Parts: sequence; C-alpha cells; structure tokens
Amino acid sequence: MNINDRANLKDGNTMPWLGLGVYLLGDGSEAERTIAWAVEAGYRLIDTASFYKNEAGVGMGIRACGLPREELFLTTKLWNNEQGYENAIIACENSLRRLKTDYLDLYLIHWPGQDKARRLKTWEALLELKSQGKVKSVGVSNFKIHHLDEIMAAFGEAPVVDQVEMHPFYPQEELRAYAKEKGIVLTAWGPLFHGHIRDAKGIDAIGAHYGKTGAQAVLRWHLQNGVAIIPKSSKKERLIENADIFDFELNDADMRALGSLNNGTSYGGDPDQFTMGF
Repeated sequence: MNINDRANLKDGNTMPWLGLGVYLLGDGSEAERTIAWAVEAGYRLIDTASFYKNEAGVGMGIRACGLPREELFLTTKLWNNEQGYENAIIACENSLRRLKTDYLDLYLIHWPGQDKARRLKTWEALLELKSQGKVKSVGVSNFKIHHLDEIMAAFGEAPVVDQVEMHPFYPQEELRAYAKEKGIVLTAWGPLFHGHIRDAKGIDAIGAHYGKTGAQAVLRWHLQNGVAIIPKSSKKERLIENADIFDFELNDADMRALGSLNNGTSYGGDPDQFTMGF
C-alpha cells in the first residue's frame, strides 16, 4: 500500500485511503494554508461538512493548491436541519456554491437522527443528486447497523461509505464485519482518540519498534483493518507525520495489541440519541 492507493467503492468509483479532516479549521486563510500543506504532503482527499462552516475556505484552498480539481477527492456532509428530500437538494446546492465546485466526489448524511421517514427521504434525495451528476458517490456518517439495514430494505443497496468514530478504544468490530460483508467502506473520524492518544498506554513503544510514533502506528492499524482515515491537523509537521505511514507494516502481535485497547470509550455522540440541529 502507498499513499496513492485508493479504496474501491462498490459504485465503481475509488476513494483515497488517507484524507484530511478539517473540523474546527478556520474558514479562510487557515483552511487555504492547511490544504496547501496537505497536498504537498500527498493528501488527495479533503473532508468537510456544512456544519463546519468552512466550506468556502476549503474551496479556496482547493482552487489555490495547484492541482486540477479532478485530482482531488472532495467530501462534504449535510447537517441535521438539512434533512428531508427538498432540504437535502437545497443543502447540496448551497455546499456546491460555497465550495465553488461543479460536483462533489462524496456526499454524506452527517447523522442519522431519530426520524426514519425523514432519513430515508434524505437518502432518496442523495440518490437523485447522484443521478444528476452533482455528486459522484453518496454515503452516510455515524450510521449504525440498523440504520444501514433500513436503507438496504428500502432501496435494495447500502451506502458505499459510512464515516464513523473509530479508534483502538472504540474499534467498532461488529460494524467492521458488517461493512465488509455488505461492501461498505468505513472511514474513521477521530482515528487518534480525539486527542486523547496519551491515554493509550504502550502505543509509543509499538511505534518505536518501526521507527515511528505511536500516532503513526495507530493510523497504520486503521489501514491494515481496511478502514480509511481522515486525521485532522492544521500543523504542517503533524500533517507530514500523519501521511508518513506507508513505508511500514504492523506485525500480527502489534495489531492484536492495539486491538486489545478496546474499552468502549466513545468521545462522540450516540447516533441513536444525537439530536443537535434536528
């Protein structure tokens, strides 16, 4: 595996395994500068959302980074108050306008919410946007197995991507097995314990065995589990470090050691209970 490798999505498209998450990144010069550094380090996927309030800055960064638009993979997400068929269509148009791009590579429902009918109407809108060519692939974020089952029951096909909280404290083993069976590519947000990486004992020693940091070992753990990653940082040196994970491979013992850190700690909201913005 190298930094240019891509995951095969079941709709025929491909997606980089490594991307830049931009949550909490400032909308403007900070976004533009960070994207320039990320592209220089080899990143080709940029992940934003309407809720992040930085789509305009991300768009500026993409246009200024020196690469043609088609060489970048751009993901954004619709927020909870943008759910519903008509709302989702409008939300996508607004994101495209803010990003100043003609299409999205991947468009996601950010959270499932508790209204099944509304959620399914939102998914129907995403399929329509795909048919119009405004988005190339459609997926979801923070969806549990029962949410994915509902989409499959209603539409006969699962989303191509589910972006979820995942790290060694919260490895989502059941969801990983389900996704593998259904052909869904999982993407881990918060792959480095949401900044709580120092609470994970022993990972620095694992990284040192390969001449790497503990964070690099954890990111590599995700990749070897078949999970895409979108670590976030606005620091140039950290961006470079997070991308420097393609020249080593964790052995089976270290993969098991990182997997054994599972203690059920989730730093994000429970998708079945999260209602912010609905």
